Amino acid sequence: MSVRTTCCVVGGGPAGMMLGLLLARAGVEVTVLEKHGDFLRDFRGDTVHPTTLDLLDDLGLGERFAALPQSRVDEVVIPDERGGAQRIGNMSLLRRVGVRHPYVALVPQWDLLNLLAEVAADEPAFHLRLDTRATSLVRENGRVVGVRYATTTAPGEETTGEIRADLTVACDGRHSVLRAGSGLPVTEYDVPFDTWWFRLPRRPEEQRATLRPRIGKGRFAVVIPREGYYQIGYLAPKGTDARLRAAGVEAFRADIADLMPEYADRVDQIASMDEVKHLDVKLNRLRRWHVDGLLCIGDAAHAMSPIGGVGINLAIQDAVAAATLLAAPLQRGTLTERDLGRVRNRRLLPTVLVQGLQRIMHRNIAGPALAGRLDGPPAPLLRLMRAVPAAQIVPAYLVGVGFRPERAPDFARREPVPAG
Repeated sequence: MSVRTTCCVVGGGPAGMMLGLLLARAGVEVTVLEKHGDFLRDFRGDTVHPTTLDLLDDLGLGERFAALPQSRVDEVVIPDERGGAQRIGNMSLLRRVGVRHPYVALVPQWDLLNLLAEVAADEPAFHLRLDTRATSLVRENGRVVGVRYATTTAPGEETTGEIRADLTVACDGRHSVLRAGSGLPVTEYDVPFDTWWFRLPRRPEEQRATLRPRIGKGRFAVVIPREGYYQIGYLAPKGTDARLRAAGVEAFRADIADLMPEYADRVDQIASMDEVKHLDVKLNRLRRWHVDGLLCIGDAAHAMSPIGGVGINLAIQDAVAAATLLAAPLQRGTLTERDLGRVRNRRLLPTVLVQGLQRIMHRNIAGPALAGRLDGPPAPLLRLMRAVPAAQIVPAYLVGVGFRPERAPDFARREPVPAG
């Protein structure tokens, strides 16, 4: 079976759902394919930064988003050499530069995606196909003209077909099927670590909205406060997943208790290593983001390190730029490769700068810590933040606002919709 749409978006993550909503509000016929039957996945990017919160306001969704269960982080604190703690990032200072939401909201990604799907469903031009995965690109005369897909209809049963489109957008993540089929060359950057995600209970009295990295010789972890629990990212050298699992949960609990003794009384809540989810960290970037008829954005164009938690927000910024630049030529039926190249041209600088900062962090903090050459935060950083507290706005701005934030195009803006 073959169907037709103007834009086929592959991947129902933050970039894909945002792009689908924006294009539909422009009146562009858009079909989003999502390979799963729902959005319920654990340990996905759950950080929503100030720029994305501004975007949701522009779309009329700020109040509905604020009603979702969430925790908020407005500072980053690290242990200092005196046995105390030193704040190195203070988002409340962002009010001085006009930031409306001076915090990072931590929301289960499925709640954000469900919100976008509900709102997009009100647009006649929007179509979402769940349980549908793209299997390959369809080409004619050297141009991508759509995708082949398989839809799960029952356990072990699928139907197949084609979706023809003026534009296909790969939003299918760091393991993108469409990117692999495109032949676009990828530049890979060395990453010295992988990440293991797990949860520990968070007690009612532990409510400070603080992000707390932990550094010890050969180990590094980040403690993220969530509603009722801590989400913890444990960093260890690449290639150690099998060793960690072979050592067993008792050894892992002991390691966590040693690195973060304040949580030693609850590490027994990690029932087994099945609750510790491994993320193969990648940092890469396409040299070109498009071929004729196909555009890659988000992780499909540039996989990000978890340092800073900025991947979801960069992906959404890509989607906003793509919708802003491509809605009109899609409406007119005049889309060219030059139009697709304009998306990369607009988004390349912030991508390169953020990845550059992440590589600096890998080289100077994460790498030395995991190699056993660093057993605490860099002393010059502590001295600077202690002597000049106003400097705490710099990391807050780089993480929370970043480079070249995008705003919603006029055609997508709506009046606020009350929650409920």
